[in-house]
Amino acid sequence: MDLGRLALSLPVSADVRTCIEWARRAEALGYESIWIADAVGPDPFVLAGTIAQVTTVVRIGIAVSPVYIRTPAVLATTAATLAQLAPGRFILGLGASSHAMIENWHGMRFDRPVTRVRETVTTVRSMLAGEKVTFDGKTLRTRGFRLAAPPPMPVPIYVGALRPPMLELAGEVGDGVVVNLFPAEALPRMLEHVRTGGRRAGRNGLPLEVVCRQQVLVTDDKPAVREALRAGLSGYFATPVYNKFAAWYGFDQEAAMVAEGFRTGDRALTRRGMTDRFVDSIAVFGSLDECRERLAAYVAAGVTTTAISPAAVDADAVRRTIEGFAPGR
Repeated sequence: MDLGRLALSLPVSADVRTCIEWARRAEALGYESIWIADAVGPDPFVLAGTIAQVTTVVRIGIAVSPVYIRTPAVLATTAATLAQLAPGRFILGLGASSHAMIENWHGMRFDRPVTRVRETVTTVRSMLAGEKVTFDGKTLRTRGFRLAAPPPMPVPIYVGALRPPMLELAGEVGDGVVVNLFPAEALPRMLEHVRTGGRRAGRNGLPLEVVCRQQVLVTDDKPAVREALRAGLSGYFATPVYNKFAAWYGFDQEAAMVAEGFRTGDRALTRRGMTDRFVDSIAVFGSLDECRERLAAYVAAGVTTTAISPAAVDADAVRRTIEGFAPGR
């Protein structure tokens, strides 16, 4: 059963020391890479730098950082620093994120996301190449910035993407694409848009790594886990970005119910929108064999690297899941 490259997704806890210890153990267990989310947990770049000091071979990626909340100069400086700490092992993942994070948390406008990601990737890549960068775009402006210590080798930049416009942008400008929260059956359609972007940029046949962050839990209590996921994932699909994504890949009725439930404050309607069929299609849980079979289906559809994100806060459930998938066992 082909599971492709297996990675660990962090954070698994809000506690920084726990995340560092799991990064160390993940390398010992044979995981190929570690991907760090940028949300409400530990700062992903600080955590990446610390992990670089306690590991030697795993790749360390950010999956993904919102382009609105850090300037290109900050992103380039940070990426260059991490490239020194983990030579040849660091990957910068950039994406638009969502209205909830950008507008509500950070008080910024979630405006022209495809253009903003394009201009950020272009500008940061030039900065990392050591160029003196002046850029006056539609969403970004910078003048005269040059890194004091450009990385000795190129830092790959991956693009987080969901729907066609961003998927095509990933194919056009990204060194890889980061995806999540979709049924395996939707992936071929998604990757066709990545290829469309690649063809448009003259990158025909250029293989891109497809990193998929998966909500995974090895458990013998599927109803309880399903209920927890139903509650935990509803916030994602209430945001316009993920709501439209779910409707696009075939869960239009569920998406409409979730959106209406959040708009009116009707939590019962939101819960009904997160149907069993929907939850079961976007998360992976059950026995180890069941989970392996589900992940293999994603790999067969085109996933290159599966970043396992244990869908639990219970330490024993987290351990059981991470150790269960350990490639080195």
